[in-house]
Amino acid sequence: MATKAVIPFLIAMMLLTGVCNTLLTKYQDLQCVRNCDSTDPAKIQRFSQPVIQTAQMFIGEAGCWLVTAAFTLYSRFFAKDGPLLHRGYEQVGSEDSTIINTPDGLAPTPSTHEETISAIKPLIPNTDERIPLVGWRVFLLAMPACCDLTGTTLMNVGLLFVAASIYQMTRGALILFVGLFSVVFLHRKIYLYQWSALFIVVAGVAVVGLAGAIAPNPQAQPKPPVPPGASLVAIRDAVKAAAVSSGALQSIVGVFMIAGAQIFTATQFVLEEWILEQYALEPLKVVGWEGVFGFLVTFVGMIILHLAIGRTDAGRNGYFDMQEGWREVTQYPSIAVTSVLIMISIGGFNFFGLSITQNVSATARSILDTCRTLFIWIVSLGLGWETFKWLQIVGFALLVYGTFLFNDIVRPPLKACVERHKPEPLLPEEPIEHM
Repeated sequence: MATKAVIPFLIAMMLLTGVCNTLLTKYQDLQCVRNCDSTDPAKIQRFSQPVIQTAQMFIGEAGCWLVTAAFTLYSRFFAKDGPLLHRGYEQVGSEDSTIINTPDGLAPTPSTHEETISAIKPLIPNTDERIPLVGWRVFLLAMPACCDLTGTTLMNVGLLFVAASIYQMTRGALILFVGLFSVVFLHRKIYLYQWSALFIVVAGVAVVGLAGAIAPNPQAQPKPPVPPGASLVAIRDAVKAAAVSSGALQSIVGVFMIAGAQIFTATQFVLEEWILEQYALEPLKVVGWEGVFGFLVTFVGMIILHLAIGRTDAGRNGYFDMQEGWREVTQYPSIAVTSVLIMISIGGFNFFGLSITQNVSATARSILDTCRTLFIWIVSLGLGWETFKWLQIVGFALLVYGTFLFNDIVRPPLKACVERHKPEPLLPEEPIEHM
């Protein structure tokens, strides 16, 4: 268990990097890249490059290798007690600790060595009986990386059409598909109250999607400047009518794309669980390898799609126009800077999230991820990126309750639903959340 000084830092950094990742991605989507002074809202083009954003994510994940290399160098050349990452856990001698009174008796205080170990558990080699994931076996991680690629790209497209908070809440549908796939493929057992929790999550996602359709994201339809001498009433009515009709449809499409993407994310988690049940590898290296494989597949796919679709008349300036996407990233400083920040936030979120899971508990990480959604909502409201919707509160409450009920954070309302024995975790290895 990490010390009291380490835990608040890990929590704060996980929340900060997680919130920044979603908000920075949405900020990119709002940047105008073409016809910014046009009076016709249909001609105004904003940054719409979900494939490039997926590549950014994988670069951030691959950046975890830098953290691994840094700790390896530190343990080899600077650590006083020898290589931390190669020894794993060690019993602390009397010279490294003092005795303190506790409710259960006398116990040694954690030493500096223990504090360092607790903070870098995701980097420590596994010591169980599983086969090390090395050599050609590493390529097994390309399978979940491809699922991550598909799911992330779909979510990035969906984020173009919905508010950041609705995007984050809709991702709550992940628990439904993880539960179903764990039962079908991993032969886990789900109890009655957990099935009820899954239906509550589905209801919450539906309510959140309805809230987005009734009151679409105001940033999706920017108001054009009013030309001199034009009828203010006529322009206002026309823009309002177009925004209501197209905005509602876009929000519905966005919610369905984000919810559907959770199928691929759940498949990724189940594949990771299946691989890590048989092979052992440090969690942060799993993220790093998936980042490498994901980026390579994404880069090759970008070239193929650009040649097949992006350079055609119909595909020019679209999602698969690699040349246009590169121009937008390099020509607009705001997009370039946020791209770098997104990469950093992705790597940081994975490291701090894994540290929370291994130093505290998976339950704590689940609660923190719920707080992350709440912070994203609050910041989006403060920035004026979306409007307050009471219906969204109802959907969010259903999502939180269903998720907490499923993860045994809250007790079922009926005694008959309470299981006498502790339920078997669906994914004992704890899936690695990449966003």
